[in-house]
Amino acid sequence: MCPAEYQPLLLGLDSHVSIPDLSSEMIEEFLEHRPVAMRWWPRLFGWESRLLWLLSGSSIVYSVFSYMLSFVTLMFSGHLGALELAGASIASVGIQGLAYGIMLGMASAVQTVCGQAYGAKKYSEMGIICQRAIVLHVGAAILLTFLYWYSCPILKAMGQSESIAEQGQIFARGLVPQLYAFALSCPMQRFLQAQNIVNPLAYMSVGVFLLHILLTWLVVYALNYGLIGAALTLSFSWWLLSIINGLYIVLSPSCKETWTGLSIKAFKGIWPYFKLTIASAVMLCLEIWYNQGLVLISGLLTNPTIALDSISVCMNYLNWDMTFMLGLAAAASVRVSNELGAAHPKVAKFSVVVVTSTSVFISIIFSAIILIFRVGLSKLFTSDAEVIAAVSNLTPLLAMSVLLNGIQPILSGVAIGSGWQAIVAYVNVTTYYFIGLPVGCVLGFKTSLGVAGIWWGLIIGVSLQTVTLIVLTLRTNWDAEVVKAAERVKSSANEETLDLVTNA
Repeated sequence: MCPAEYQPLLLGLDSHVSIPDLSSEMIEEFLEHRPVAMRWWPRLFGWESRLLWLLSGSSIVYSVFSYMLSFVTLMFSGHLGALELAGASIASVGIQGLAYGIMLGMASAVQTVCGQAYGAKKYSEMGIICQRAIVLHVGAAILLTFLYWYSCPILKAMGQSESIAEQGQIFARGLVPQLYAFALSCPMQRFLQAQNIVNPLAYMSVGVFLLHILLTWLVVYALNYGLIGAALTLSFSWWLLSIINGLYIVLSPSCKETWTGLSIKAFKGIWPYFKLTIASAVMLCLEIWYNQGLVLISGLLTNPTIALDSISVCMNYLNWDMTFMLGLAAAASVRVSNELGAAHPKVAKFSVVVVTSTSVFISIIFSAIILIFRVGLSKLFTSDAEVIAAVSNLTPLLAMSVLLNGIQPILSGVAIGSGWQAIVAYVNVTTYYFIGLPVGCVLGFKTSLGVAGIWWGLIIGVSLQTVTLIVLTLRTNWDAEVVKAAERVKSSANEETLDLVTNA
């Protein structure tokens, strides 16, 4: 029987208890002790949806507008010429995309541990975890600087033409300062999201984005600094965003319990935390590099400029959609990690159901928009008729990928919140690199499909990964995940081995 203090909830789901008055503890008790009748589902769904959108609404805004900084830069670069767009695109994909994969992957460890620590009310440990992550991110940025600076020979070694590789190096060198800004911003963003501080992040990203549009126009067109000017402006905007993030953490009363100042403890646990981030980095890197790798491969096709421009334009829209879904995925990760940390397995499982249903519905709408406005979306990037036609031909495949994005990123977010990074890394290697990538190469180079064949490889790989994640999620023992979450938080508090990626 459900305890007496929860009896009002049984009636409230039908009548008078408002959704904001419900709590995770009440919902957990209800799901634990009562069979869920159909008439209660709307209010349960409404309760979880309210929490989800309080988190994901602002997370989506931050994620989208942060991505739009690069999106706008590429749009301005595209109007400089087809060669400049190809160079900027290949640098964004082959060089910047590599760094993003590493940085975002490493930061997912912050999201897991801080989210579970916040749910367990171990607030003081969160600031230490964030500092450890920043130290490791800056170290990674130092190593990646060489990749940015000598990107021309690297791009040529990948098979890109000399003219495209030279333009790519110009753009990449202008992004070196942005690399260090991203190394600071990425852990700070996850630190704030883990404690449900998302509205300030959204305001910051929108403000910087609006300023970035003005500055990019001024530097590229009014001052005629061209491609290097566009890259340096992007770097400046990211530094501005990182500085604002840092000032908020240090000065805001909202972080007074989780940020207690700089501490030497951040260095004491650096090696165990470094090992922890490896699986996290591998998991997301394999996902991000898969998409980027297919763009690089398209540069090896006949007429590489048109092929590269068309797939880059489509990939940017796919990345835009992915960025939107990553906002939902971040909210899913926070909800799952918080509830596991608070020992609410039933609520964690229910959160997965709600966020997946929501994201699928949104993806259907996005797919329809892409198919309806296929030509207009092409013209935002270029006025070249040949590129516009090539992009239009790829939009049905783009719509299919967007539909898949309604599930795959969300379940990856659930994996991050639960600490399954190592298992998902194995899944990604198999579905993407052993199956999807070879199929894409065969269809792209051995048939008349060309760029479309390469994209079919992307769809096949993502489809297989999505099915595997669905099976993994359905078979999860959420009670066991609560026990593992408690062990992770305890390990973090004791500065022993932070085994985030133990057997899921």
